[in-house]
Amino acid sequence: MDNEKKINVGILCGGKSAEHEVSLQSARNIFESIDRKKYNPILIGINKDGSWLYGSHTLASDIIYHADDPLRICLNTTCSEVFLPVQSEGTLSMLGDPAGSGQAASVKLDVIFPILHGPFGEDGTVQGLLKLADIPFVGSGVLGSAIGMDKDVMKRLLRDAGFLMGKFVIYHEWETVPSFAQISAELGNPVFVKPANMGSSVGVNKVRDEETFIDAVNEAFAYDTKIIIEEFIPGRELECSVLGGSSIEASIPGEIIPTHEFYSYDAKYLDENGAVLSIPADIPSETARQVQKLAIDVFSTLCCEGPGRVDFFLKDDGSIYINEINTMPGFTRISMYPKLWEASGLSYTDLIDRLIELAFERFAKEKKLKISYG
Repeated sequence: MDNEKKINVGILCGGKSAEHEVSLQSARNIFESIDRKKYNPILIGINKDGSWLYGSHTLASDIIYHADDPLRICLNTTCSEVFLPVQSEGTLSMLGDPAGSGQAASVKLDVIFPILHGPFGEDGTVQGLLKLADIPFVGSGVLGSAIGMDKDVMKRLLRDAGFLMGKFVIYHEWETVPSFAQISAELGNPVFVKPANMGSSVGVNKVRDEETFIDAVNEAFAYDTKIIIEEFIPGRELECSVLGGSSIEASIPGEIIPTHEFYSYDAKYLDENGAVLSIPADIPSETARQVQKLAIDVFSTLCCEGPGRVDFFLKDDGSIYINEINTMPGFTRISMYPKLWEASGLSYTDLIDRLIELAFERFAKEKKLKISYG
């Protein structure tokens, strides 16, 4: 298939989020693994100041520097700045100087893969922009993305739907957070303190005393205006990948066995020995089926589409507690989401292809909807 007949895939990465670097790692792996017989991948980086940068569709290194070093990985800020105008009919163009010729030009895009993690990317903001631009995009829509990002709203919806959940309390920046003694009297000891809207364990701390509790609260509020304090659930950490639109599939479950105090940001992305990933999880087949069903039910309840990873706690008594969902999980070669699908028979490249197909399927359905009365 020649370039003119290939599908132009805009891989949107980076973003104004503490998970900027994780997004770049995911984008680089997608860019290098996508089926070049079908697709022309085009990297579009969003800098931490919000500017949009265009990179070569040939080499990831033209826009993503230090890709093999998670501590130094960054965008090439000398790349041409571009913007996406609103257009119709399922395509749009980046305007700017993408060829570096000194003259304004455009690059047509057929679908967007927004591999953005965290706020300003995974929370419905970019999804709303892409819906206004009338272009197919991978992943959940505005509602599912927003729900999945906000741990407070997510957990209340799941709790009200009858899923087993740990106890939690919510505080806003204008509220007085009680003492650790008061919190632990309600939730037990230890507890987890987290920003309500963040992923990749950014700003998350496990605390056992007043001094570390105060520090944890301050750190969580540095990332969000709302924090969540959760009961510690003793149990094994299981994860299950989900994929779907009108029909939903679940992968085999895997288990995270952290070598750190918990599965922190450092354990996930900076320390190659930060955790052992057991795939498939060493659990009874009936338990695995229960996890898969719960993952699909959670995904459906929260109005999610495309990719998703649901995290669980398996207690010694066999009960399965829902921890949370991630609507745009890490997509690096070593991330649990693609690894679980690979173990389930869907390769990394085929997974990318399937997600793009789902984006086009949803777009086609939505285009049939009436937009005026009568």
